Amino acid sequence: MSKAIQIAVVGSGYVGLVAAVCFAEMGHDVICVDNDERKVAALQGGDTLIHESYLPELLERYRNTKVRFMTDLAEATRSCEAIFIAVGTPQSETGDADLSYVEAVACEIARSLTTYKVIVEKSTVPVYTNEWIRRAIERNGVARELFDVVSNPEFLREGTAVADFLHPDRIVVGANNDRAAAVLSDIYAPLTGGSYYQRADAIAGPCSAVEPPQLLLTSTKSAEIIKHASNAFLALKISFINAVSNLCEAADANVEQVAKGMGLDSRIGPKFLRPGIGYGGSCFPKDVAAFRSVAEQLGIDFNLLTEVEKINAQQKKRFLSKVRSALWTLRGKRIGVLGLAFKGETDDIRESPAIELVQMLMAEGCSIVAYDPAAMKRTAEVLPESPQLRYALDSYAAADDADALVILTDWAEFAALDLDRLNKTLRYPIMIDGRNLFDPQIMAERGFTYISTGRPATYPVRDPLAAEA
Repeated sequence: MSKAIQIAVVGSGYVGLVAAVCFAEMGHDVICVDNDERKVAALQGGDTLIHESYLPELLERYRNTKVRFMTDLAEATRSCEAIFIAVGTPQSETGDADLSYVEAVACEIARSLTTYKVIVEKSTVPVYTNEWIRRAIERNGVARELFDVVSNPEFLREGTAVADFLHPDRIVVGANNDRAAAVLSDIYAPLTGGSYYQRADAIAGPCSAVEPPQLLLTSTKSAEIIKHASNAFLALKISFINAVSNLCEAADANVEQVAKGMGLDSRIGPKFLRPGIGYGGSCFPKDVAAFRSVAEQLGIDFNLLTEVEKINAQQKKRFLSKVRSALWTLRGKRIGVLGLAFKGETDDIRESPAIELVQMLMAEGCSIVAYDPAAMKRTAEVLPESPQLRYALDSYAAADDADALVILTDWAEFAALDLDRLNKTLRYPIMIDGRNLFDPQIMAERGFTYISTGRPATYPVRDPLAAEA
């Protein structure tokens, strides 16, 4: 049986909150610290604040027992053996990661350090951040032997973050000495040793007691680069298949057939080869920009990342052109919009291409009726209702009497819509699908003009556009 370790997690956002409840699920005792008193009170009362599978159940199981929420970082520092920094690192105007929150936390931890602690950078940070955390703590008068700084990057997908944490592809620990590495090894022992997966109530996933996840020990600098390099490479795959989809459209080929043929190559694999309206969220845009900025600072020409960003930006403009080509003119048109979150199964709208496209359509003079299963409340804080924008109760209400329906987020419930009902609900049965949720031939058979990404458009026989296609 693995021993329980006293852990502090600083920050209660996606990474911090998920880490806190998952460490508790693994058997540890956790203090989650945030300087926002309202967030702390909400979490103490059982509000998860974010939309994540399994998170409400785990929070209900452990809150105020194995997971405590507070604003007092000094108390958490004194009580815990390992302190995970999981605060935000937003993108600055220059593309760099803003590390001021990380620095502030490091300095506050330093003021309460009296016994040996392992400080763990869990936020996504550029290479050399570990060194700066160490310097910040030392500059506040802490003796070098009282702490170590370790890099432990997260590889979580929003919407499946809890399962990803407990069933990771790998656990990367960047430590420069055995003492610090041993503490992290003990923390993750329930996963790497397989004992967690023997529990009857364990969260289901691909890992097991027979095939537990691997703990990869590296230097701190290597661990920091692994995180940024991984996200940049995934963004590259998305931009690459989007560029291929544009080629397929020009050649009248089917990008999904092309992607399947590519993905069957074990060296490439099928994941992240889904064309669409571009990547978004809190990670990829920020991390690609930060990785490129770090490379520039170190004198490395990484223009490949500039092209990744360029393709991503162009993809949204191409989608707007598809809407325009389907409707001829946009001013005065009523558009039903399905999806506002940057991807399905989350309420996160940060850097959402769907939000940007809604704004672009409104700028063209369209009126929008939008629906998203989870992200409408967050979107309304950014784009409040107006004569030009309304939020609907469901997908069919968004489509009601619309000149066209556009799909911007890949929610599973959108793929299960009743097509016959949808056809009758729309003013004109036109769908522009930015996520390729439907089979083009089936859409034509159900009477839709259907325009998707990287595939030939299809039209019902009675559609006059079909004769011109």
